[in-house]
Amino acid sequence: MAMQKLSPRSSRTTSIEQVVPPALRPVFRAYILGYASSTGPRLLTLLLTHLSRRRKKAGEQPEDPFHLSLFRILKGGLEFQRFPTFCAALVGGSTLLQLPFRRFFATFAAKLSRVAQLRLARWLSTFIAAWFSLKLLQSKDSDAFVDYVAQDTPTGRVERPLRWAGRTMDLSLFAVTRALDVMIGELWSQRKVKRVGSGKWSKLDLIISTLADPWIFSTSCALIMWAWIYTPDRLPRSYNKWIKSAAAVDQRLLIALRRCRFGEIKYGVETGQAHLLEGMCRSYHWPLEYGDPVKSIPYPCEMVHMGTGKSCEYHAVSRLGRSFLWAFSTYLPLNLLLTLRNPSKRAITNAVKSSARSSAFLGTFIALFYYGICLTRTRIGPRVLGTSTPVRQKIDSGLCVGAGCTLCGWSILIENAGRRKDFGLFVAPRALATLLPRRYLMEDQWKETLAFAMSTAVVFTCVGEKPERVRGVLGKLLHEVLSQ
Repeated sequence: MAMQKLSPRSSRTTSIEQVVPPALRPVFRAYILGYASSTGPRLLTLLLTHLSRRRKKAGEQPEDPFHLSLFRILKGGLEFQRFPTFCAALVGGSTLLQLPFRRFFATFAAKLSRVAQLRLARWLSTFIAAWFSLKLLQSKDSDAFVDYVAQDTPTGRVERPLRWAGRTMDLSLFAVTRALDVMIGELWSQRKVKRVGSGKWSKLDLIISTLADPWIFSTSCALIMWAWIYTPDRLPRSYNKWIKSAAAVDQRLLIALRRCRFGEIKYGVETGQAHLLEGMCRSYHWPLEYGDPVKSIPYPCEMVHMGTGKSCEYHAVSRLGRSFLWAFSTYLPLNLLLTLRNPSKRAITNAVKSSARSSAFLGTFIALFYYGICLTRTRIGPRVLGTSTPVRQKIDSGLCVGAGCTLCGWSILIENAGRRKDFGLFVAPRALATLLPRRYLMEDQWKETLAFAMSTAVVFTCVGEKPERVRGVLGKLLHEVLSQ
C-alpha cells in the first residue's frame, strides 16, 4: 500500500516533468523515486528516534543533533555511488540505448520482424545498463566487506585489506526472483490457454494456480525462520532485528536450540550447559532442574511458553493476541497516515480493515510458528516417533523448529490474493540469500553481475511488451517510470 503511494506520476512530479525533455523523463522519475525510497525509511527512523529521545529525562541529550543527522541523510542520498544514481543509470541506459540498437538491427538484421528487433533492442540496452549500473554500486567500499590480513613483507609484517564481494547480493537476488516469476508465469499462462481451449483444465491445475503464491511465501518463510534460529548471520541485520522484535523470544532459549542443534547440549549427558537455562528458570521462577539437560529429558514445553503456563494451546492463543496488538499498533498509524492525502470515511474504514487483516496475518504467523514447535515436542512428536532420549534429542535438534518453520508461512492465506503475491515475491529473495554466502571472493563478482543484468533485461523487456506479466506493485511502478 505504501509503495502504491510512491507512484512517480503524482501531479506535482508531473508538473515538474514538463521542463524535462521527454527522452530524459524516465531518468528523472527513476532518480526521484530512488532518492525517495533510499532516504524515506531513514528519515522516518530518524524522526521516530528523535521523538522517543525527547521523552527521556532532562540531561540525557542525544549524541548527534537532529539537524546534523537530517542533513547527513539528505546529503548521503545524493552521493554518486548510491541507489538514486543507480536507478537513473539503469533506466536511462535502458531507454536511451534502445534507439541506436533499433537502427542497427533495422540495417543489419532486416530479416527479423519489427517486434523481434524491438524486443532484442530492449533486452540488450537494459542488459548493458544493468551491468554498468550495478558495477557503480559495487564500486563503493563498505567496511563490512573488508578484512585486514597480516602479510610478511621485506620491511616487516603489515596488514593489507582483503575486499569481499556480495554487498549487492540482495538486489541481484531480487532481480533474479522477479525474472523467474516473469518467465514461469508466462509459461504457465500459455499452458493455461491451451488446456482451457482443449477442455483439459483440471481442478488440480486450479489448485496449483491458487496455492502457488502461498507456497512461495510459506517455503521462503520456512528458510528465513530456520536461518533466524540457527544461522542468523545469513540474514540482513535489520531483517534479523525485526524478526527478533516480532517473535519476542528469550535469547537464552534461542541459544539452547542452537546448542542442541550443534551437539553442545545433549540430553542425559553432562556437557556443562545447565547454567544457560537455569538462569532462565530463575527469571521465570521455575524449578532449577527444568534447565538441566541431565535431569529434564526433554526440557519442559513450559519453557517455550515463557511464562504463559503449561498449556501449549493457551500459549498459541496468547501469542496470537499479543502479536495482533503489537502489529496493529504499528500498521494502523501508518495506514491512517497514508489516508491524509485523500481523507474520507471510506478511506479510514479501509485503513482500519487493512491494518486488522495484516495484524491477524502476522499474529497467526507467530502463533503457528510456536505451536508447530509445541506440536512436535509435546502433542504429536512423542506419539509418532517415541519418547526415548535419542528421539527427544532429535526432536529438539531441529524437528520441532522445522515444524514451526513449515507451518507459520501458511498464515498468508488470511491475506487477500493480491497481497499474497506481493508478500511472496518480497520474501523469496531473502530466502534465497540464506542459501548463499553473504560475502564471496571478488573474482567471482562477475557471476552476480551477469545474473543481475540478464534478469533485469528480462523484466524490463516484459514491462515494455506485457506490463501485466510483471506482477504486483513493481510492474505498475516500472511501467510508469519507463513510459515516455
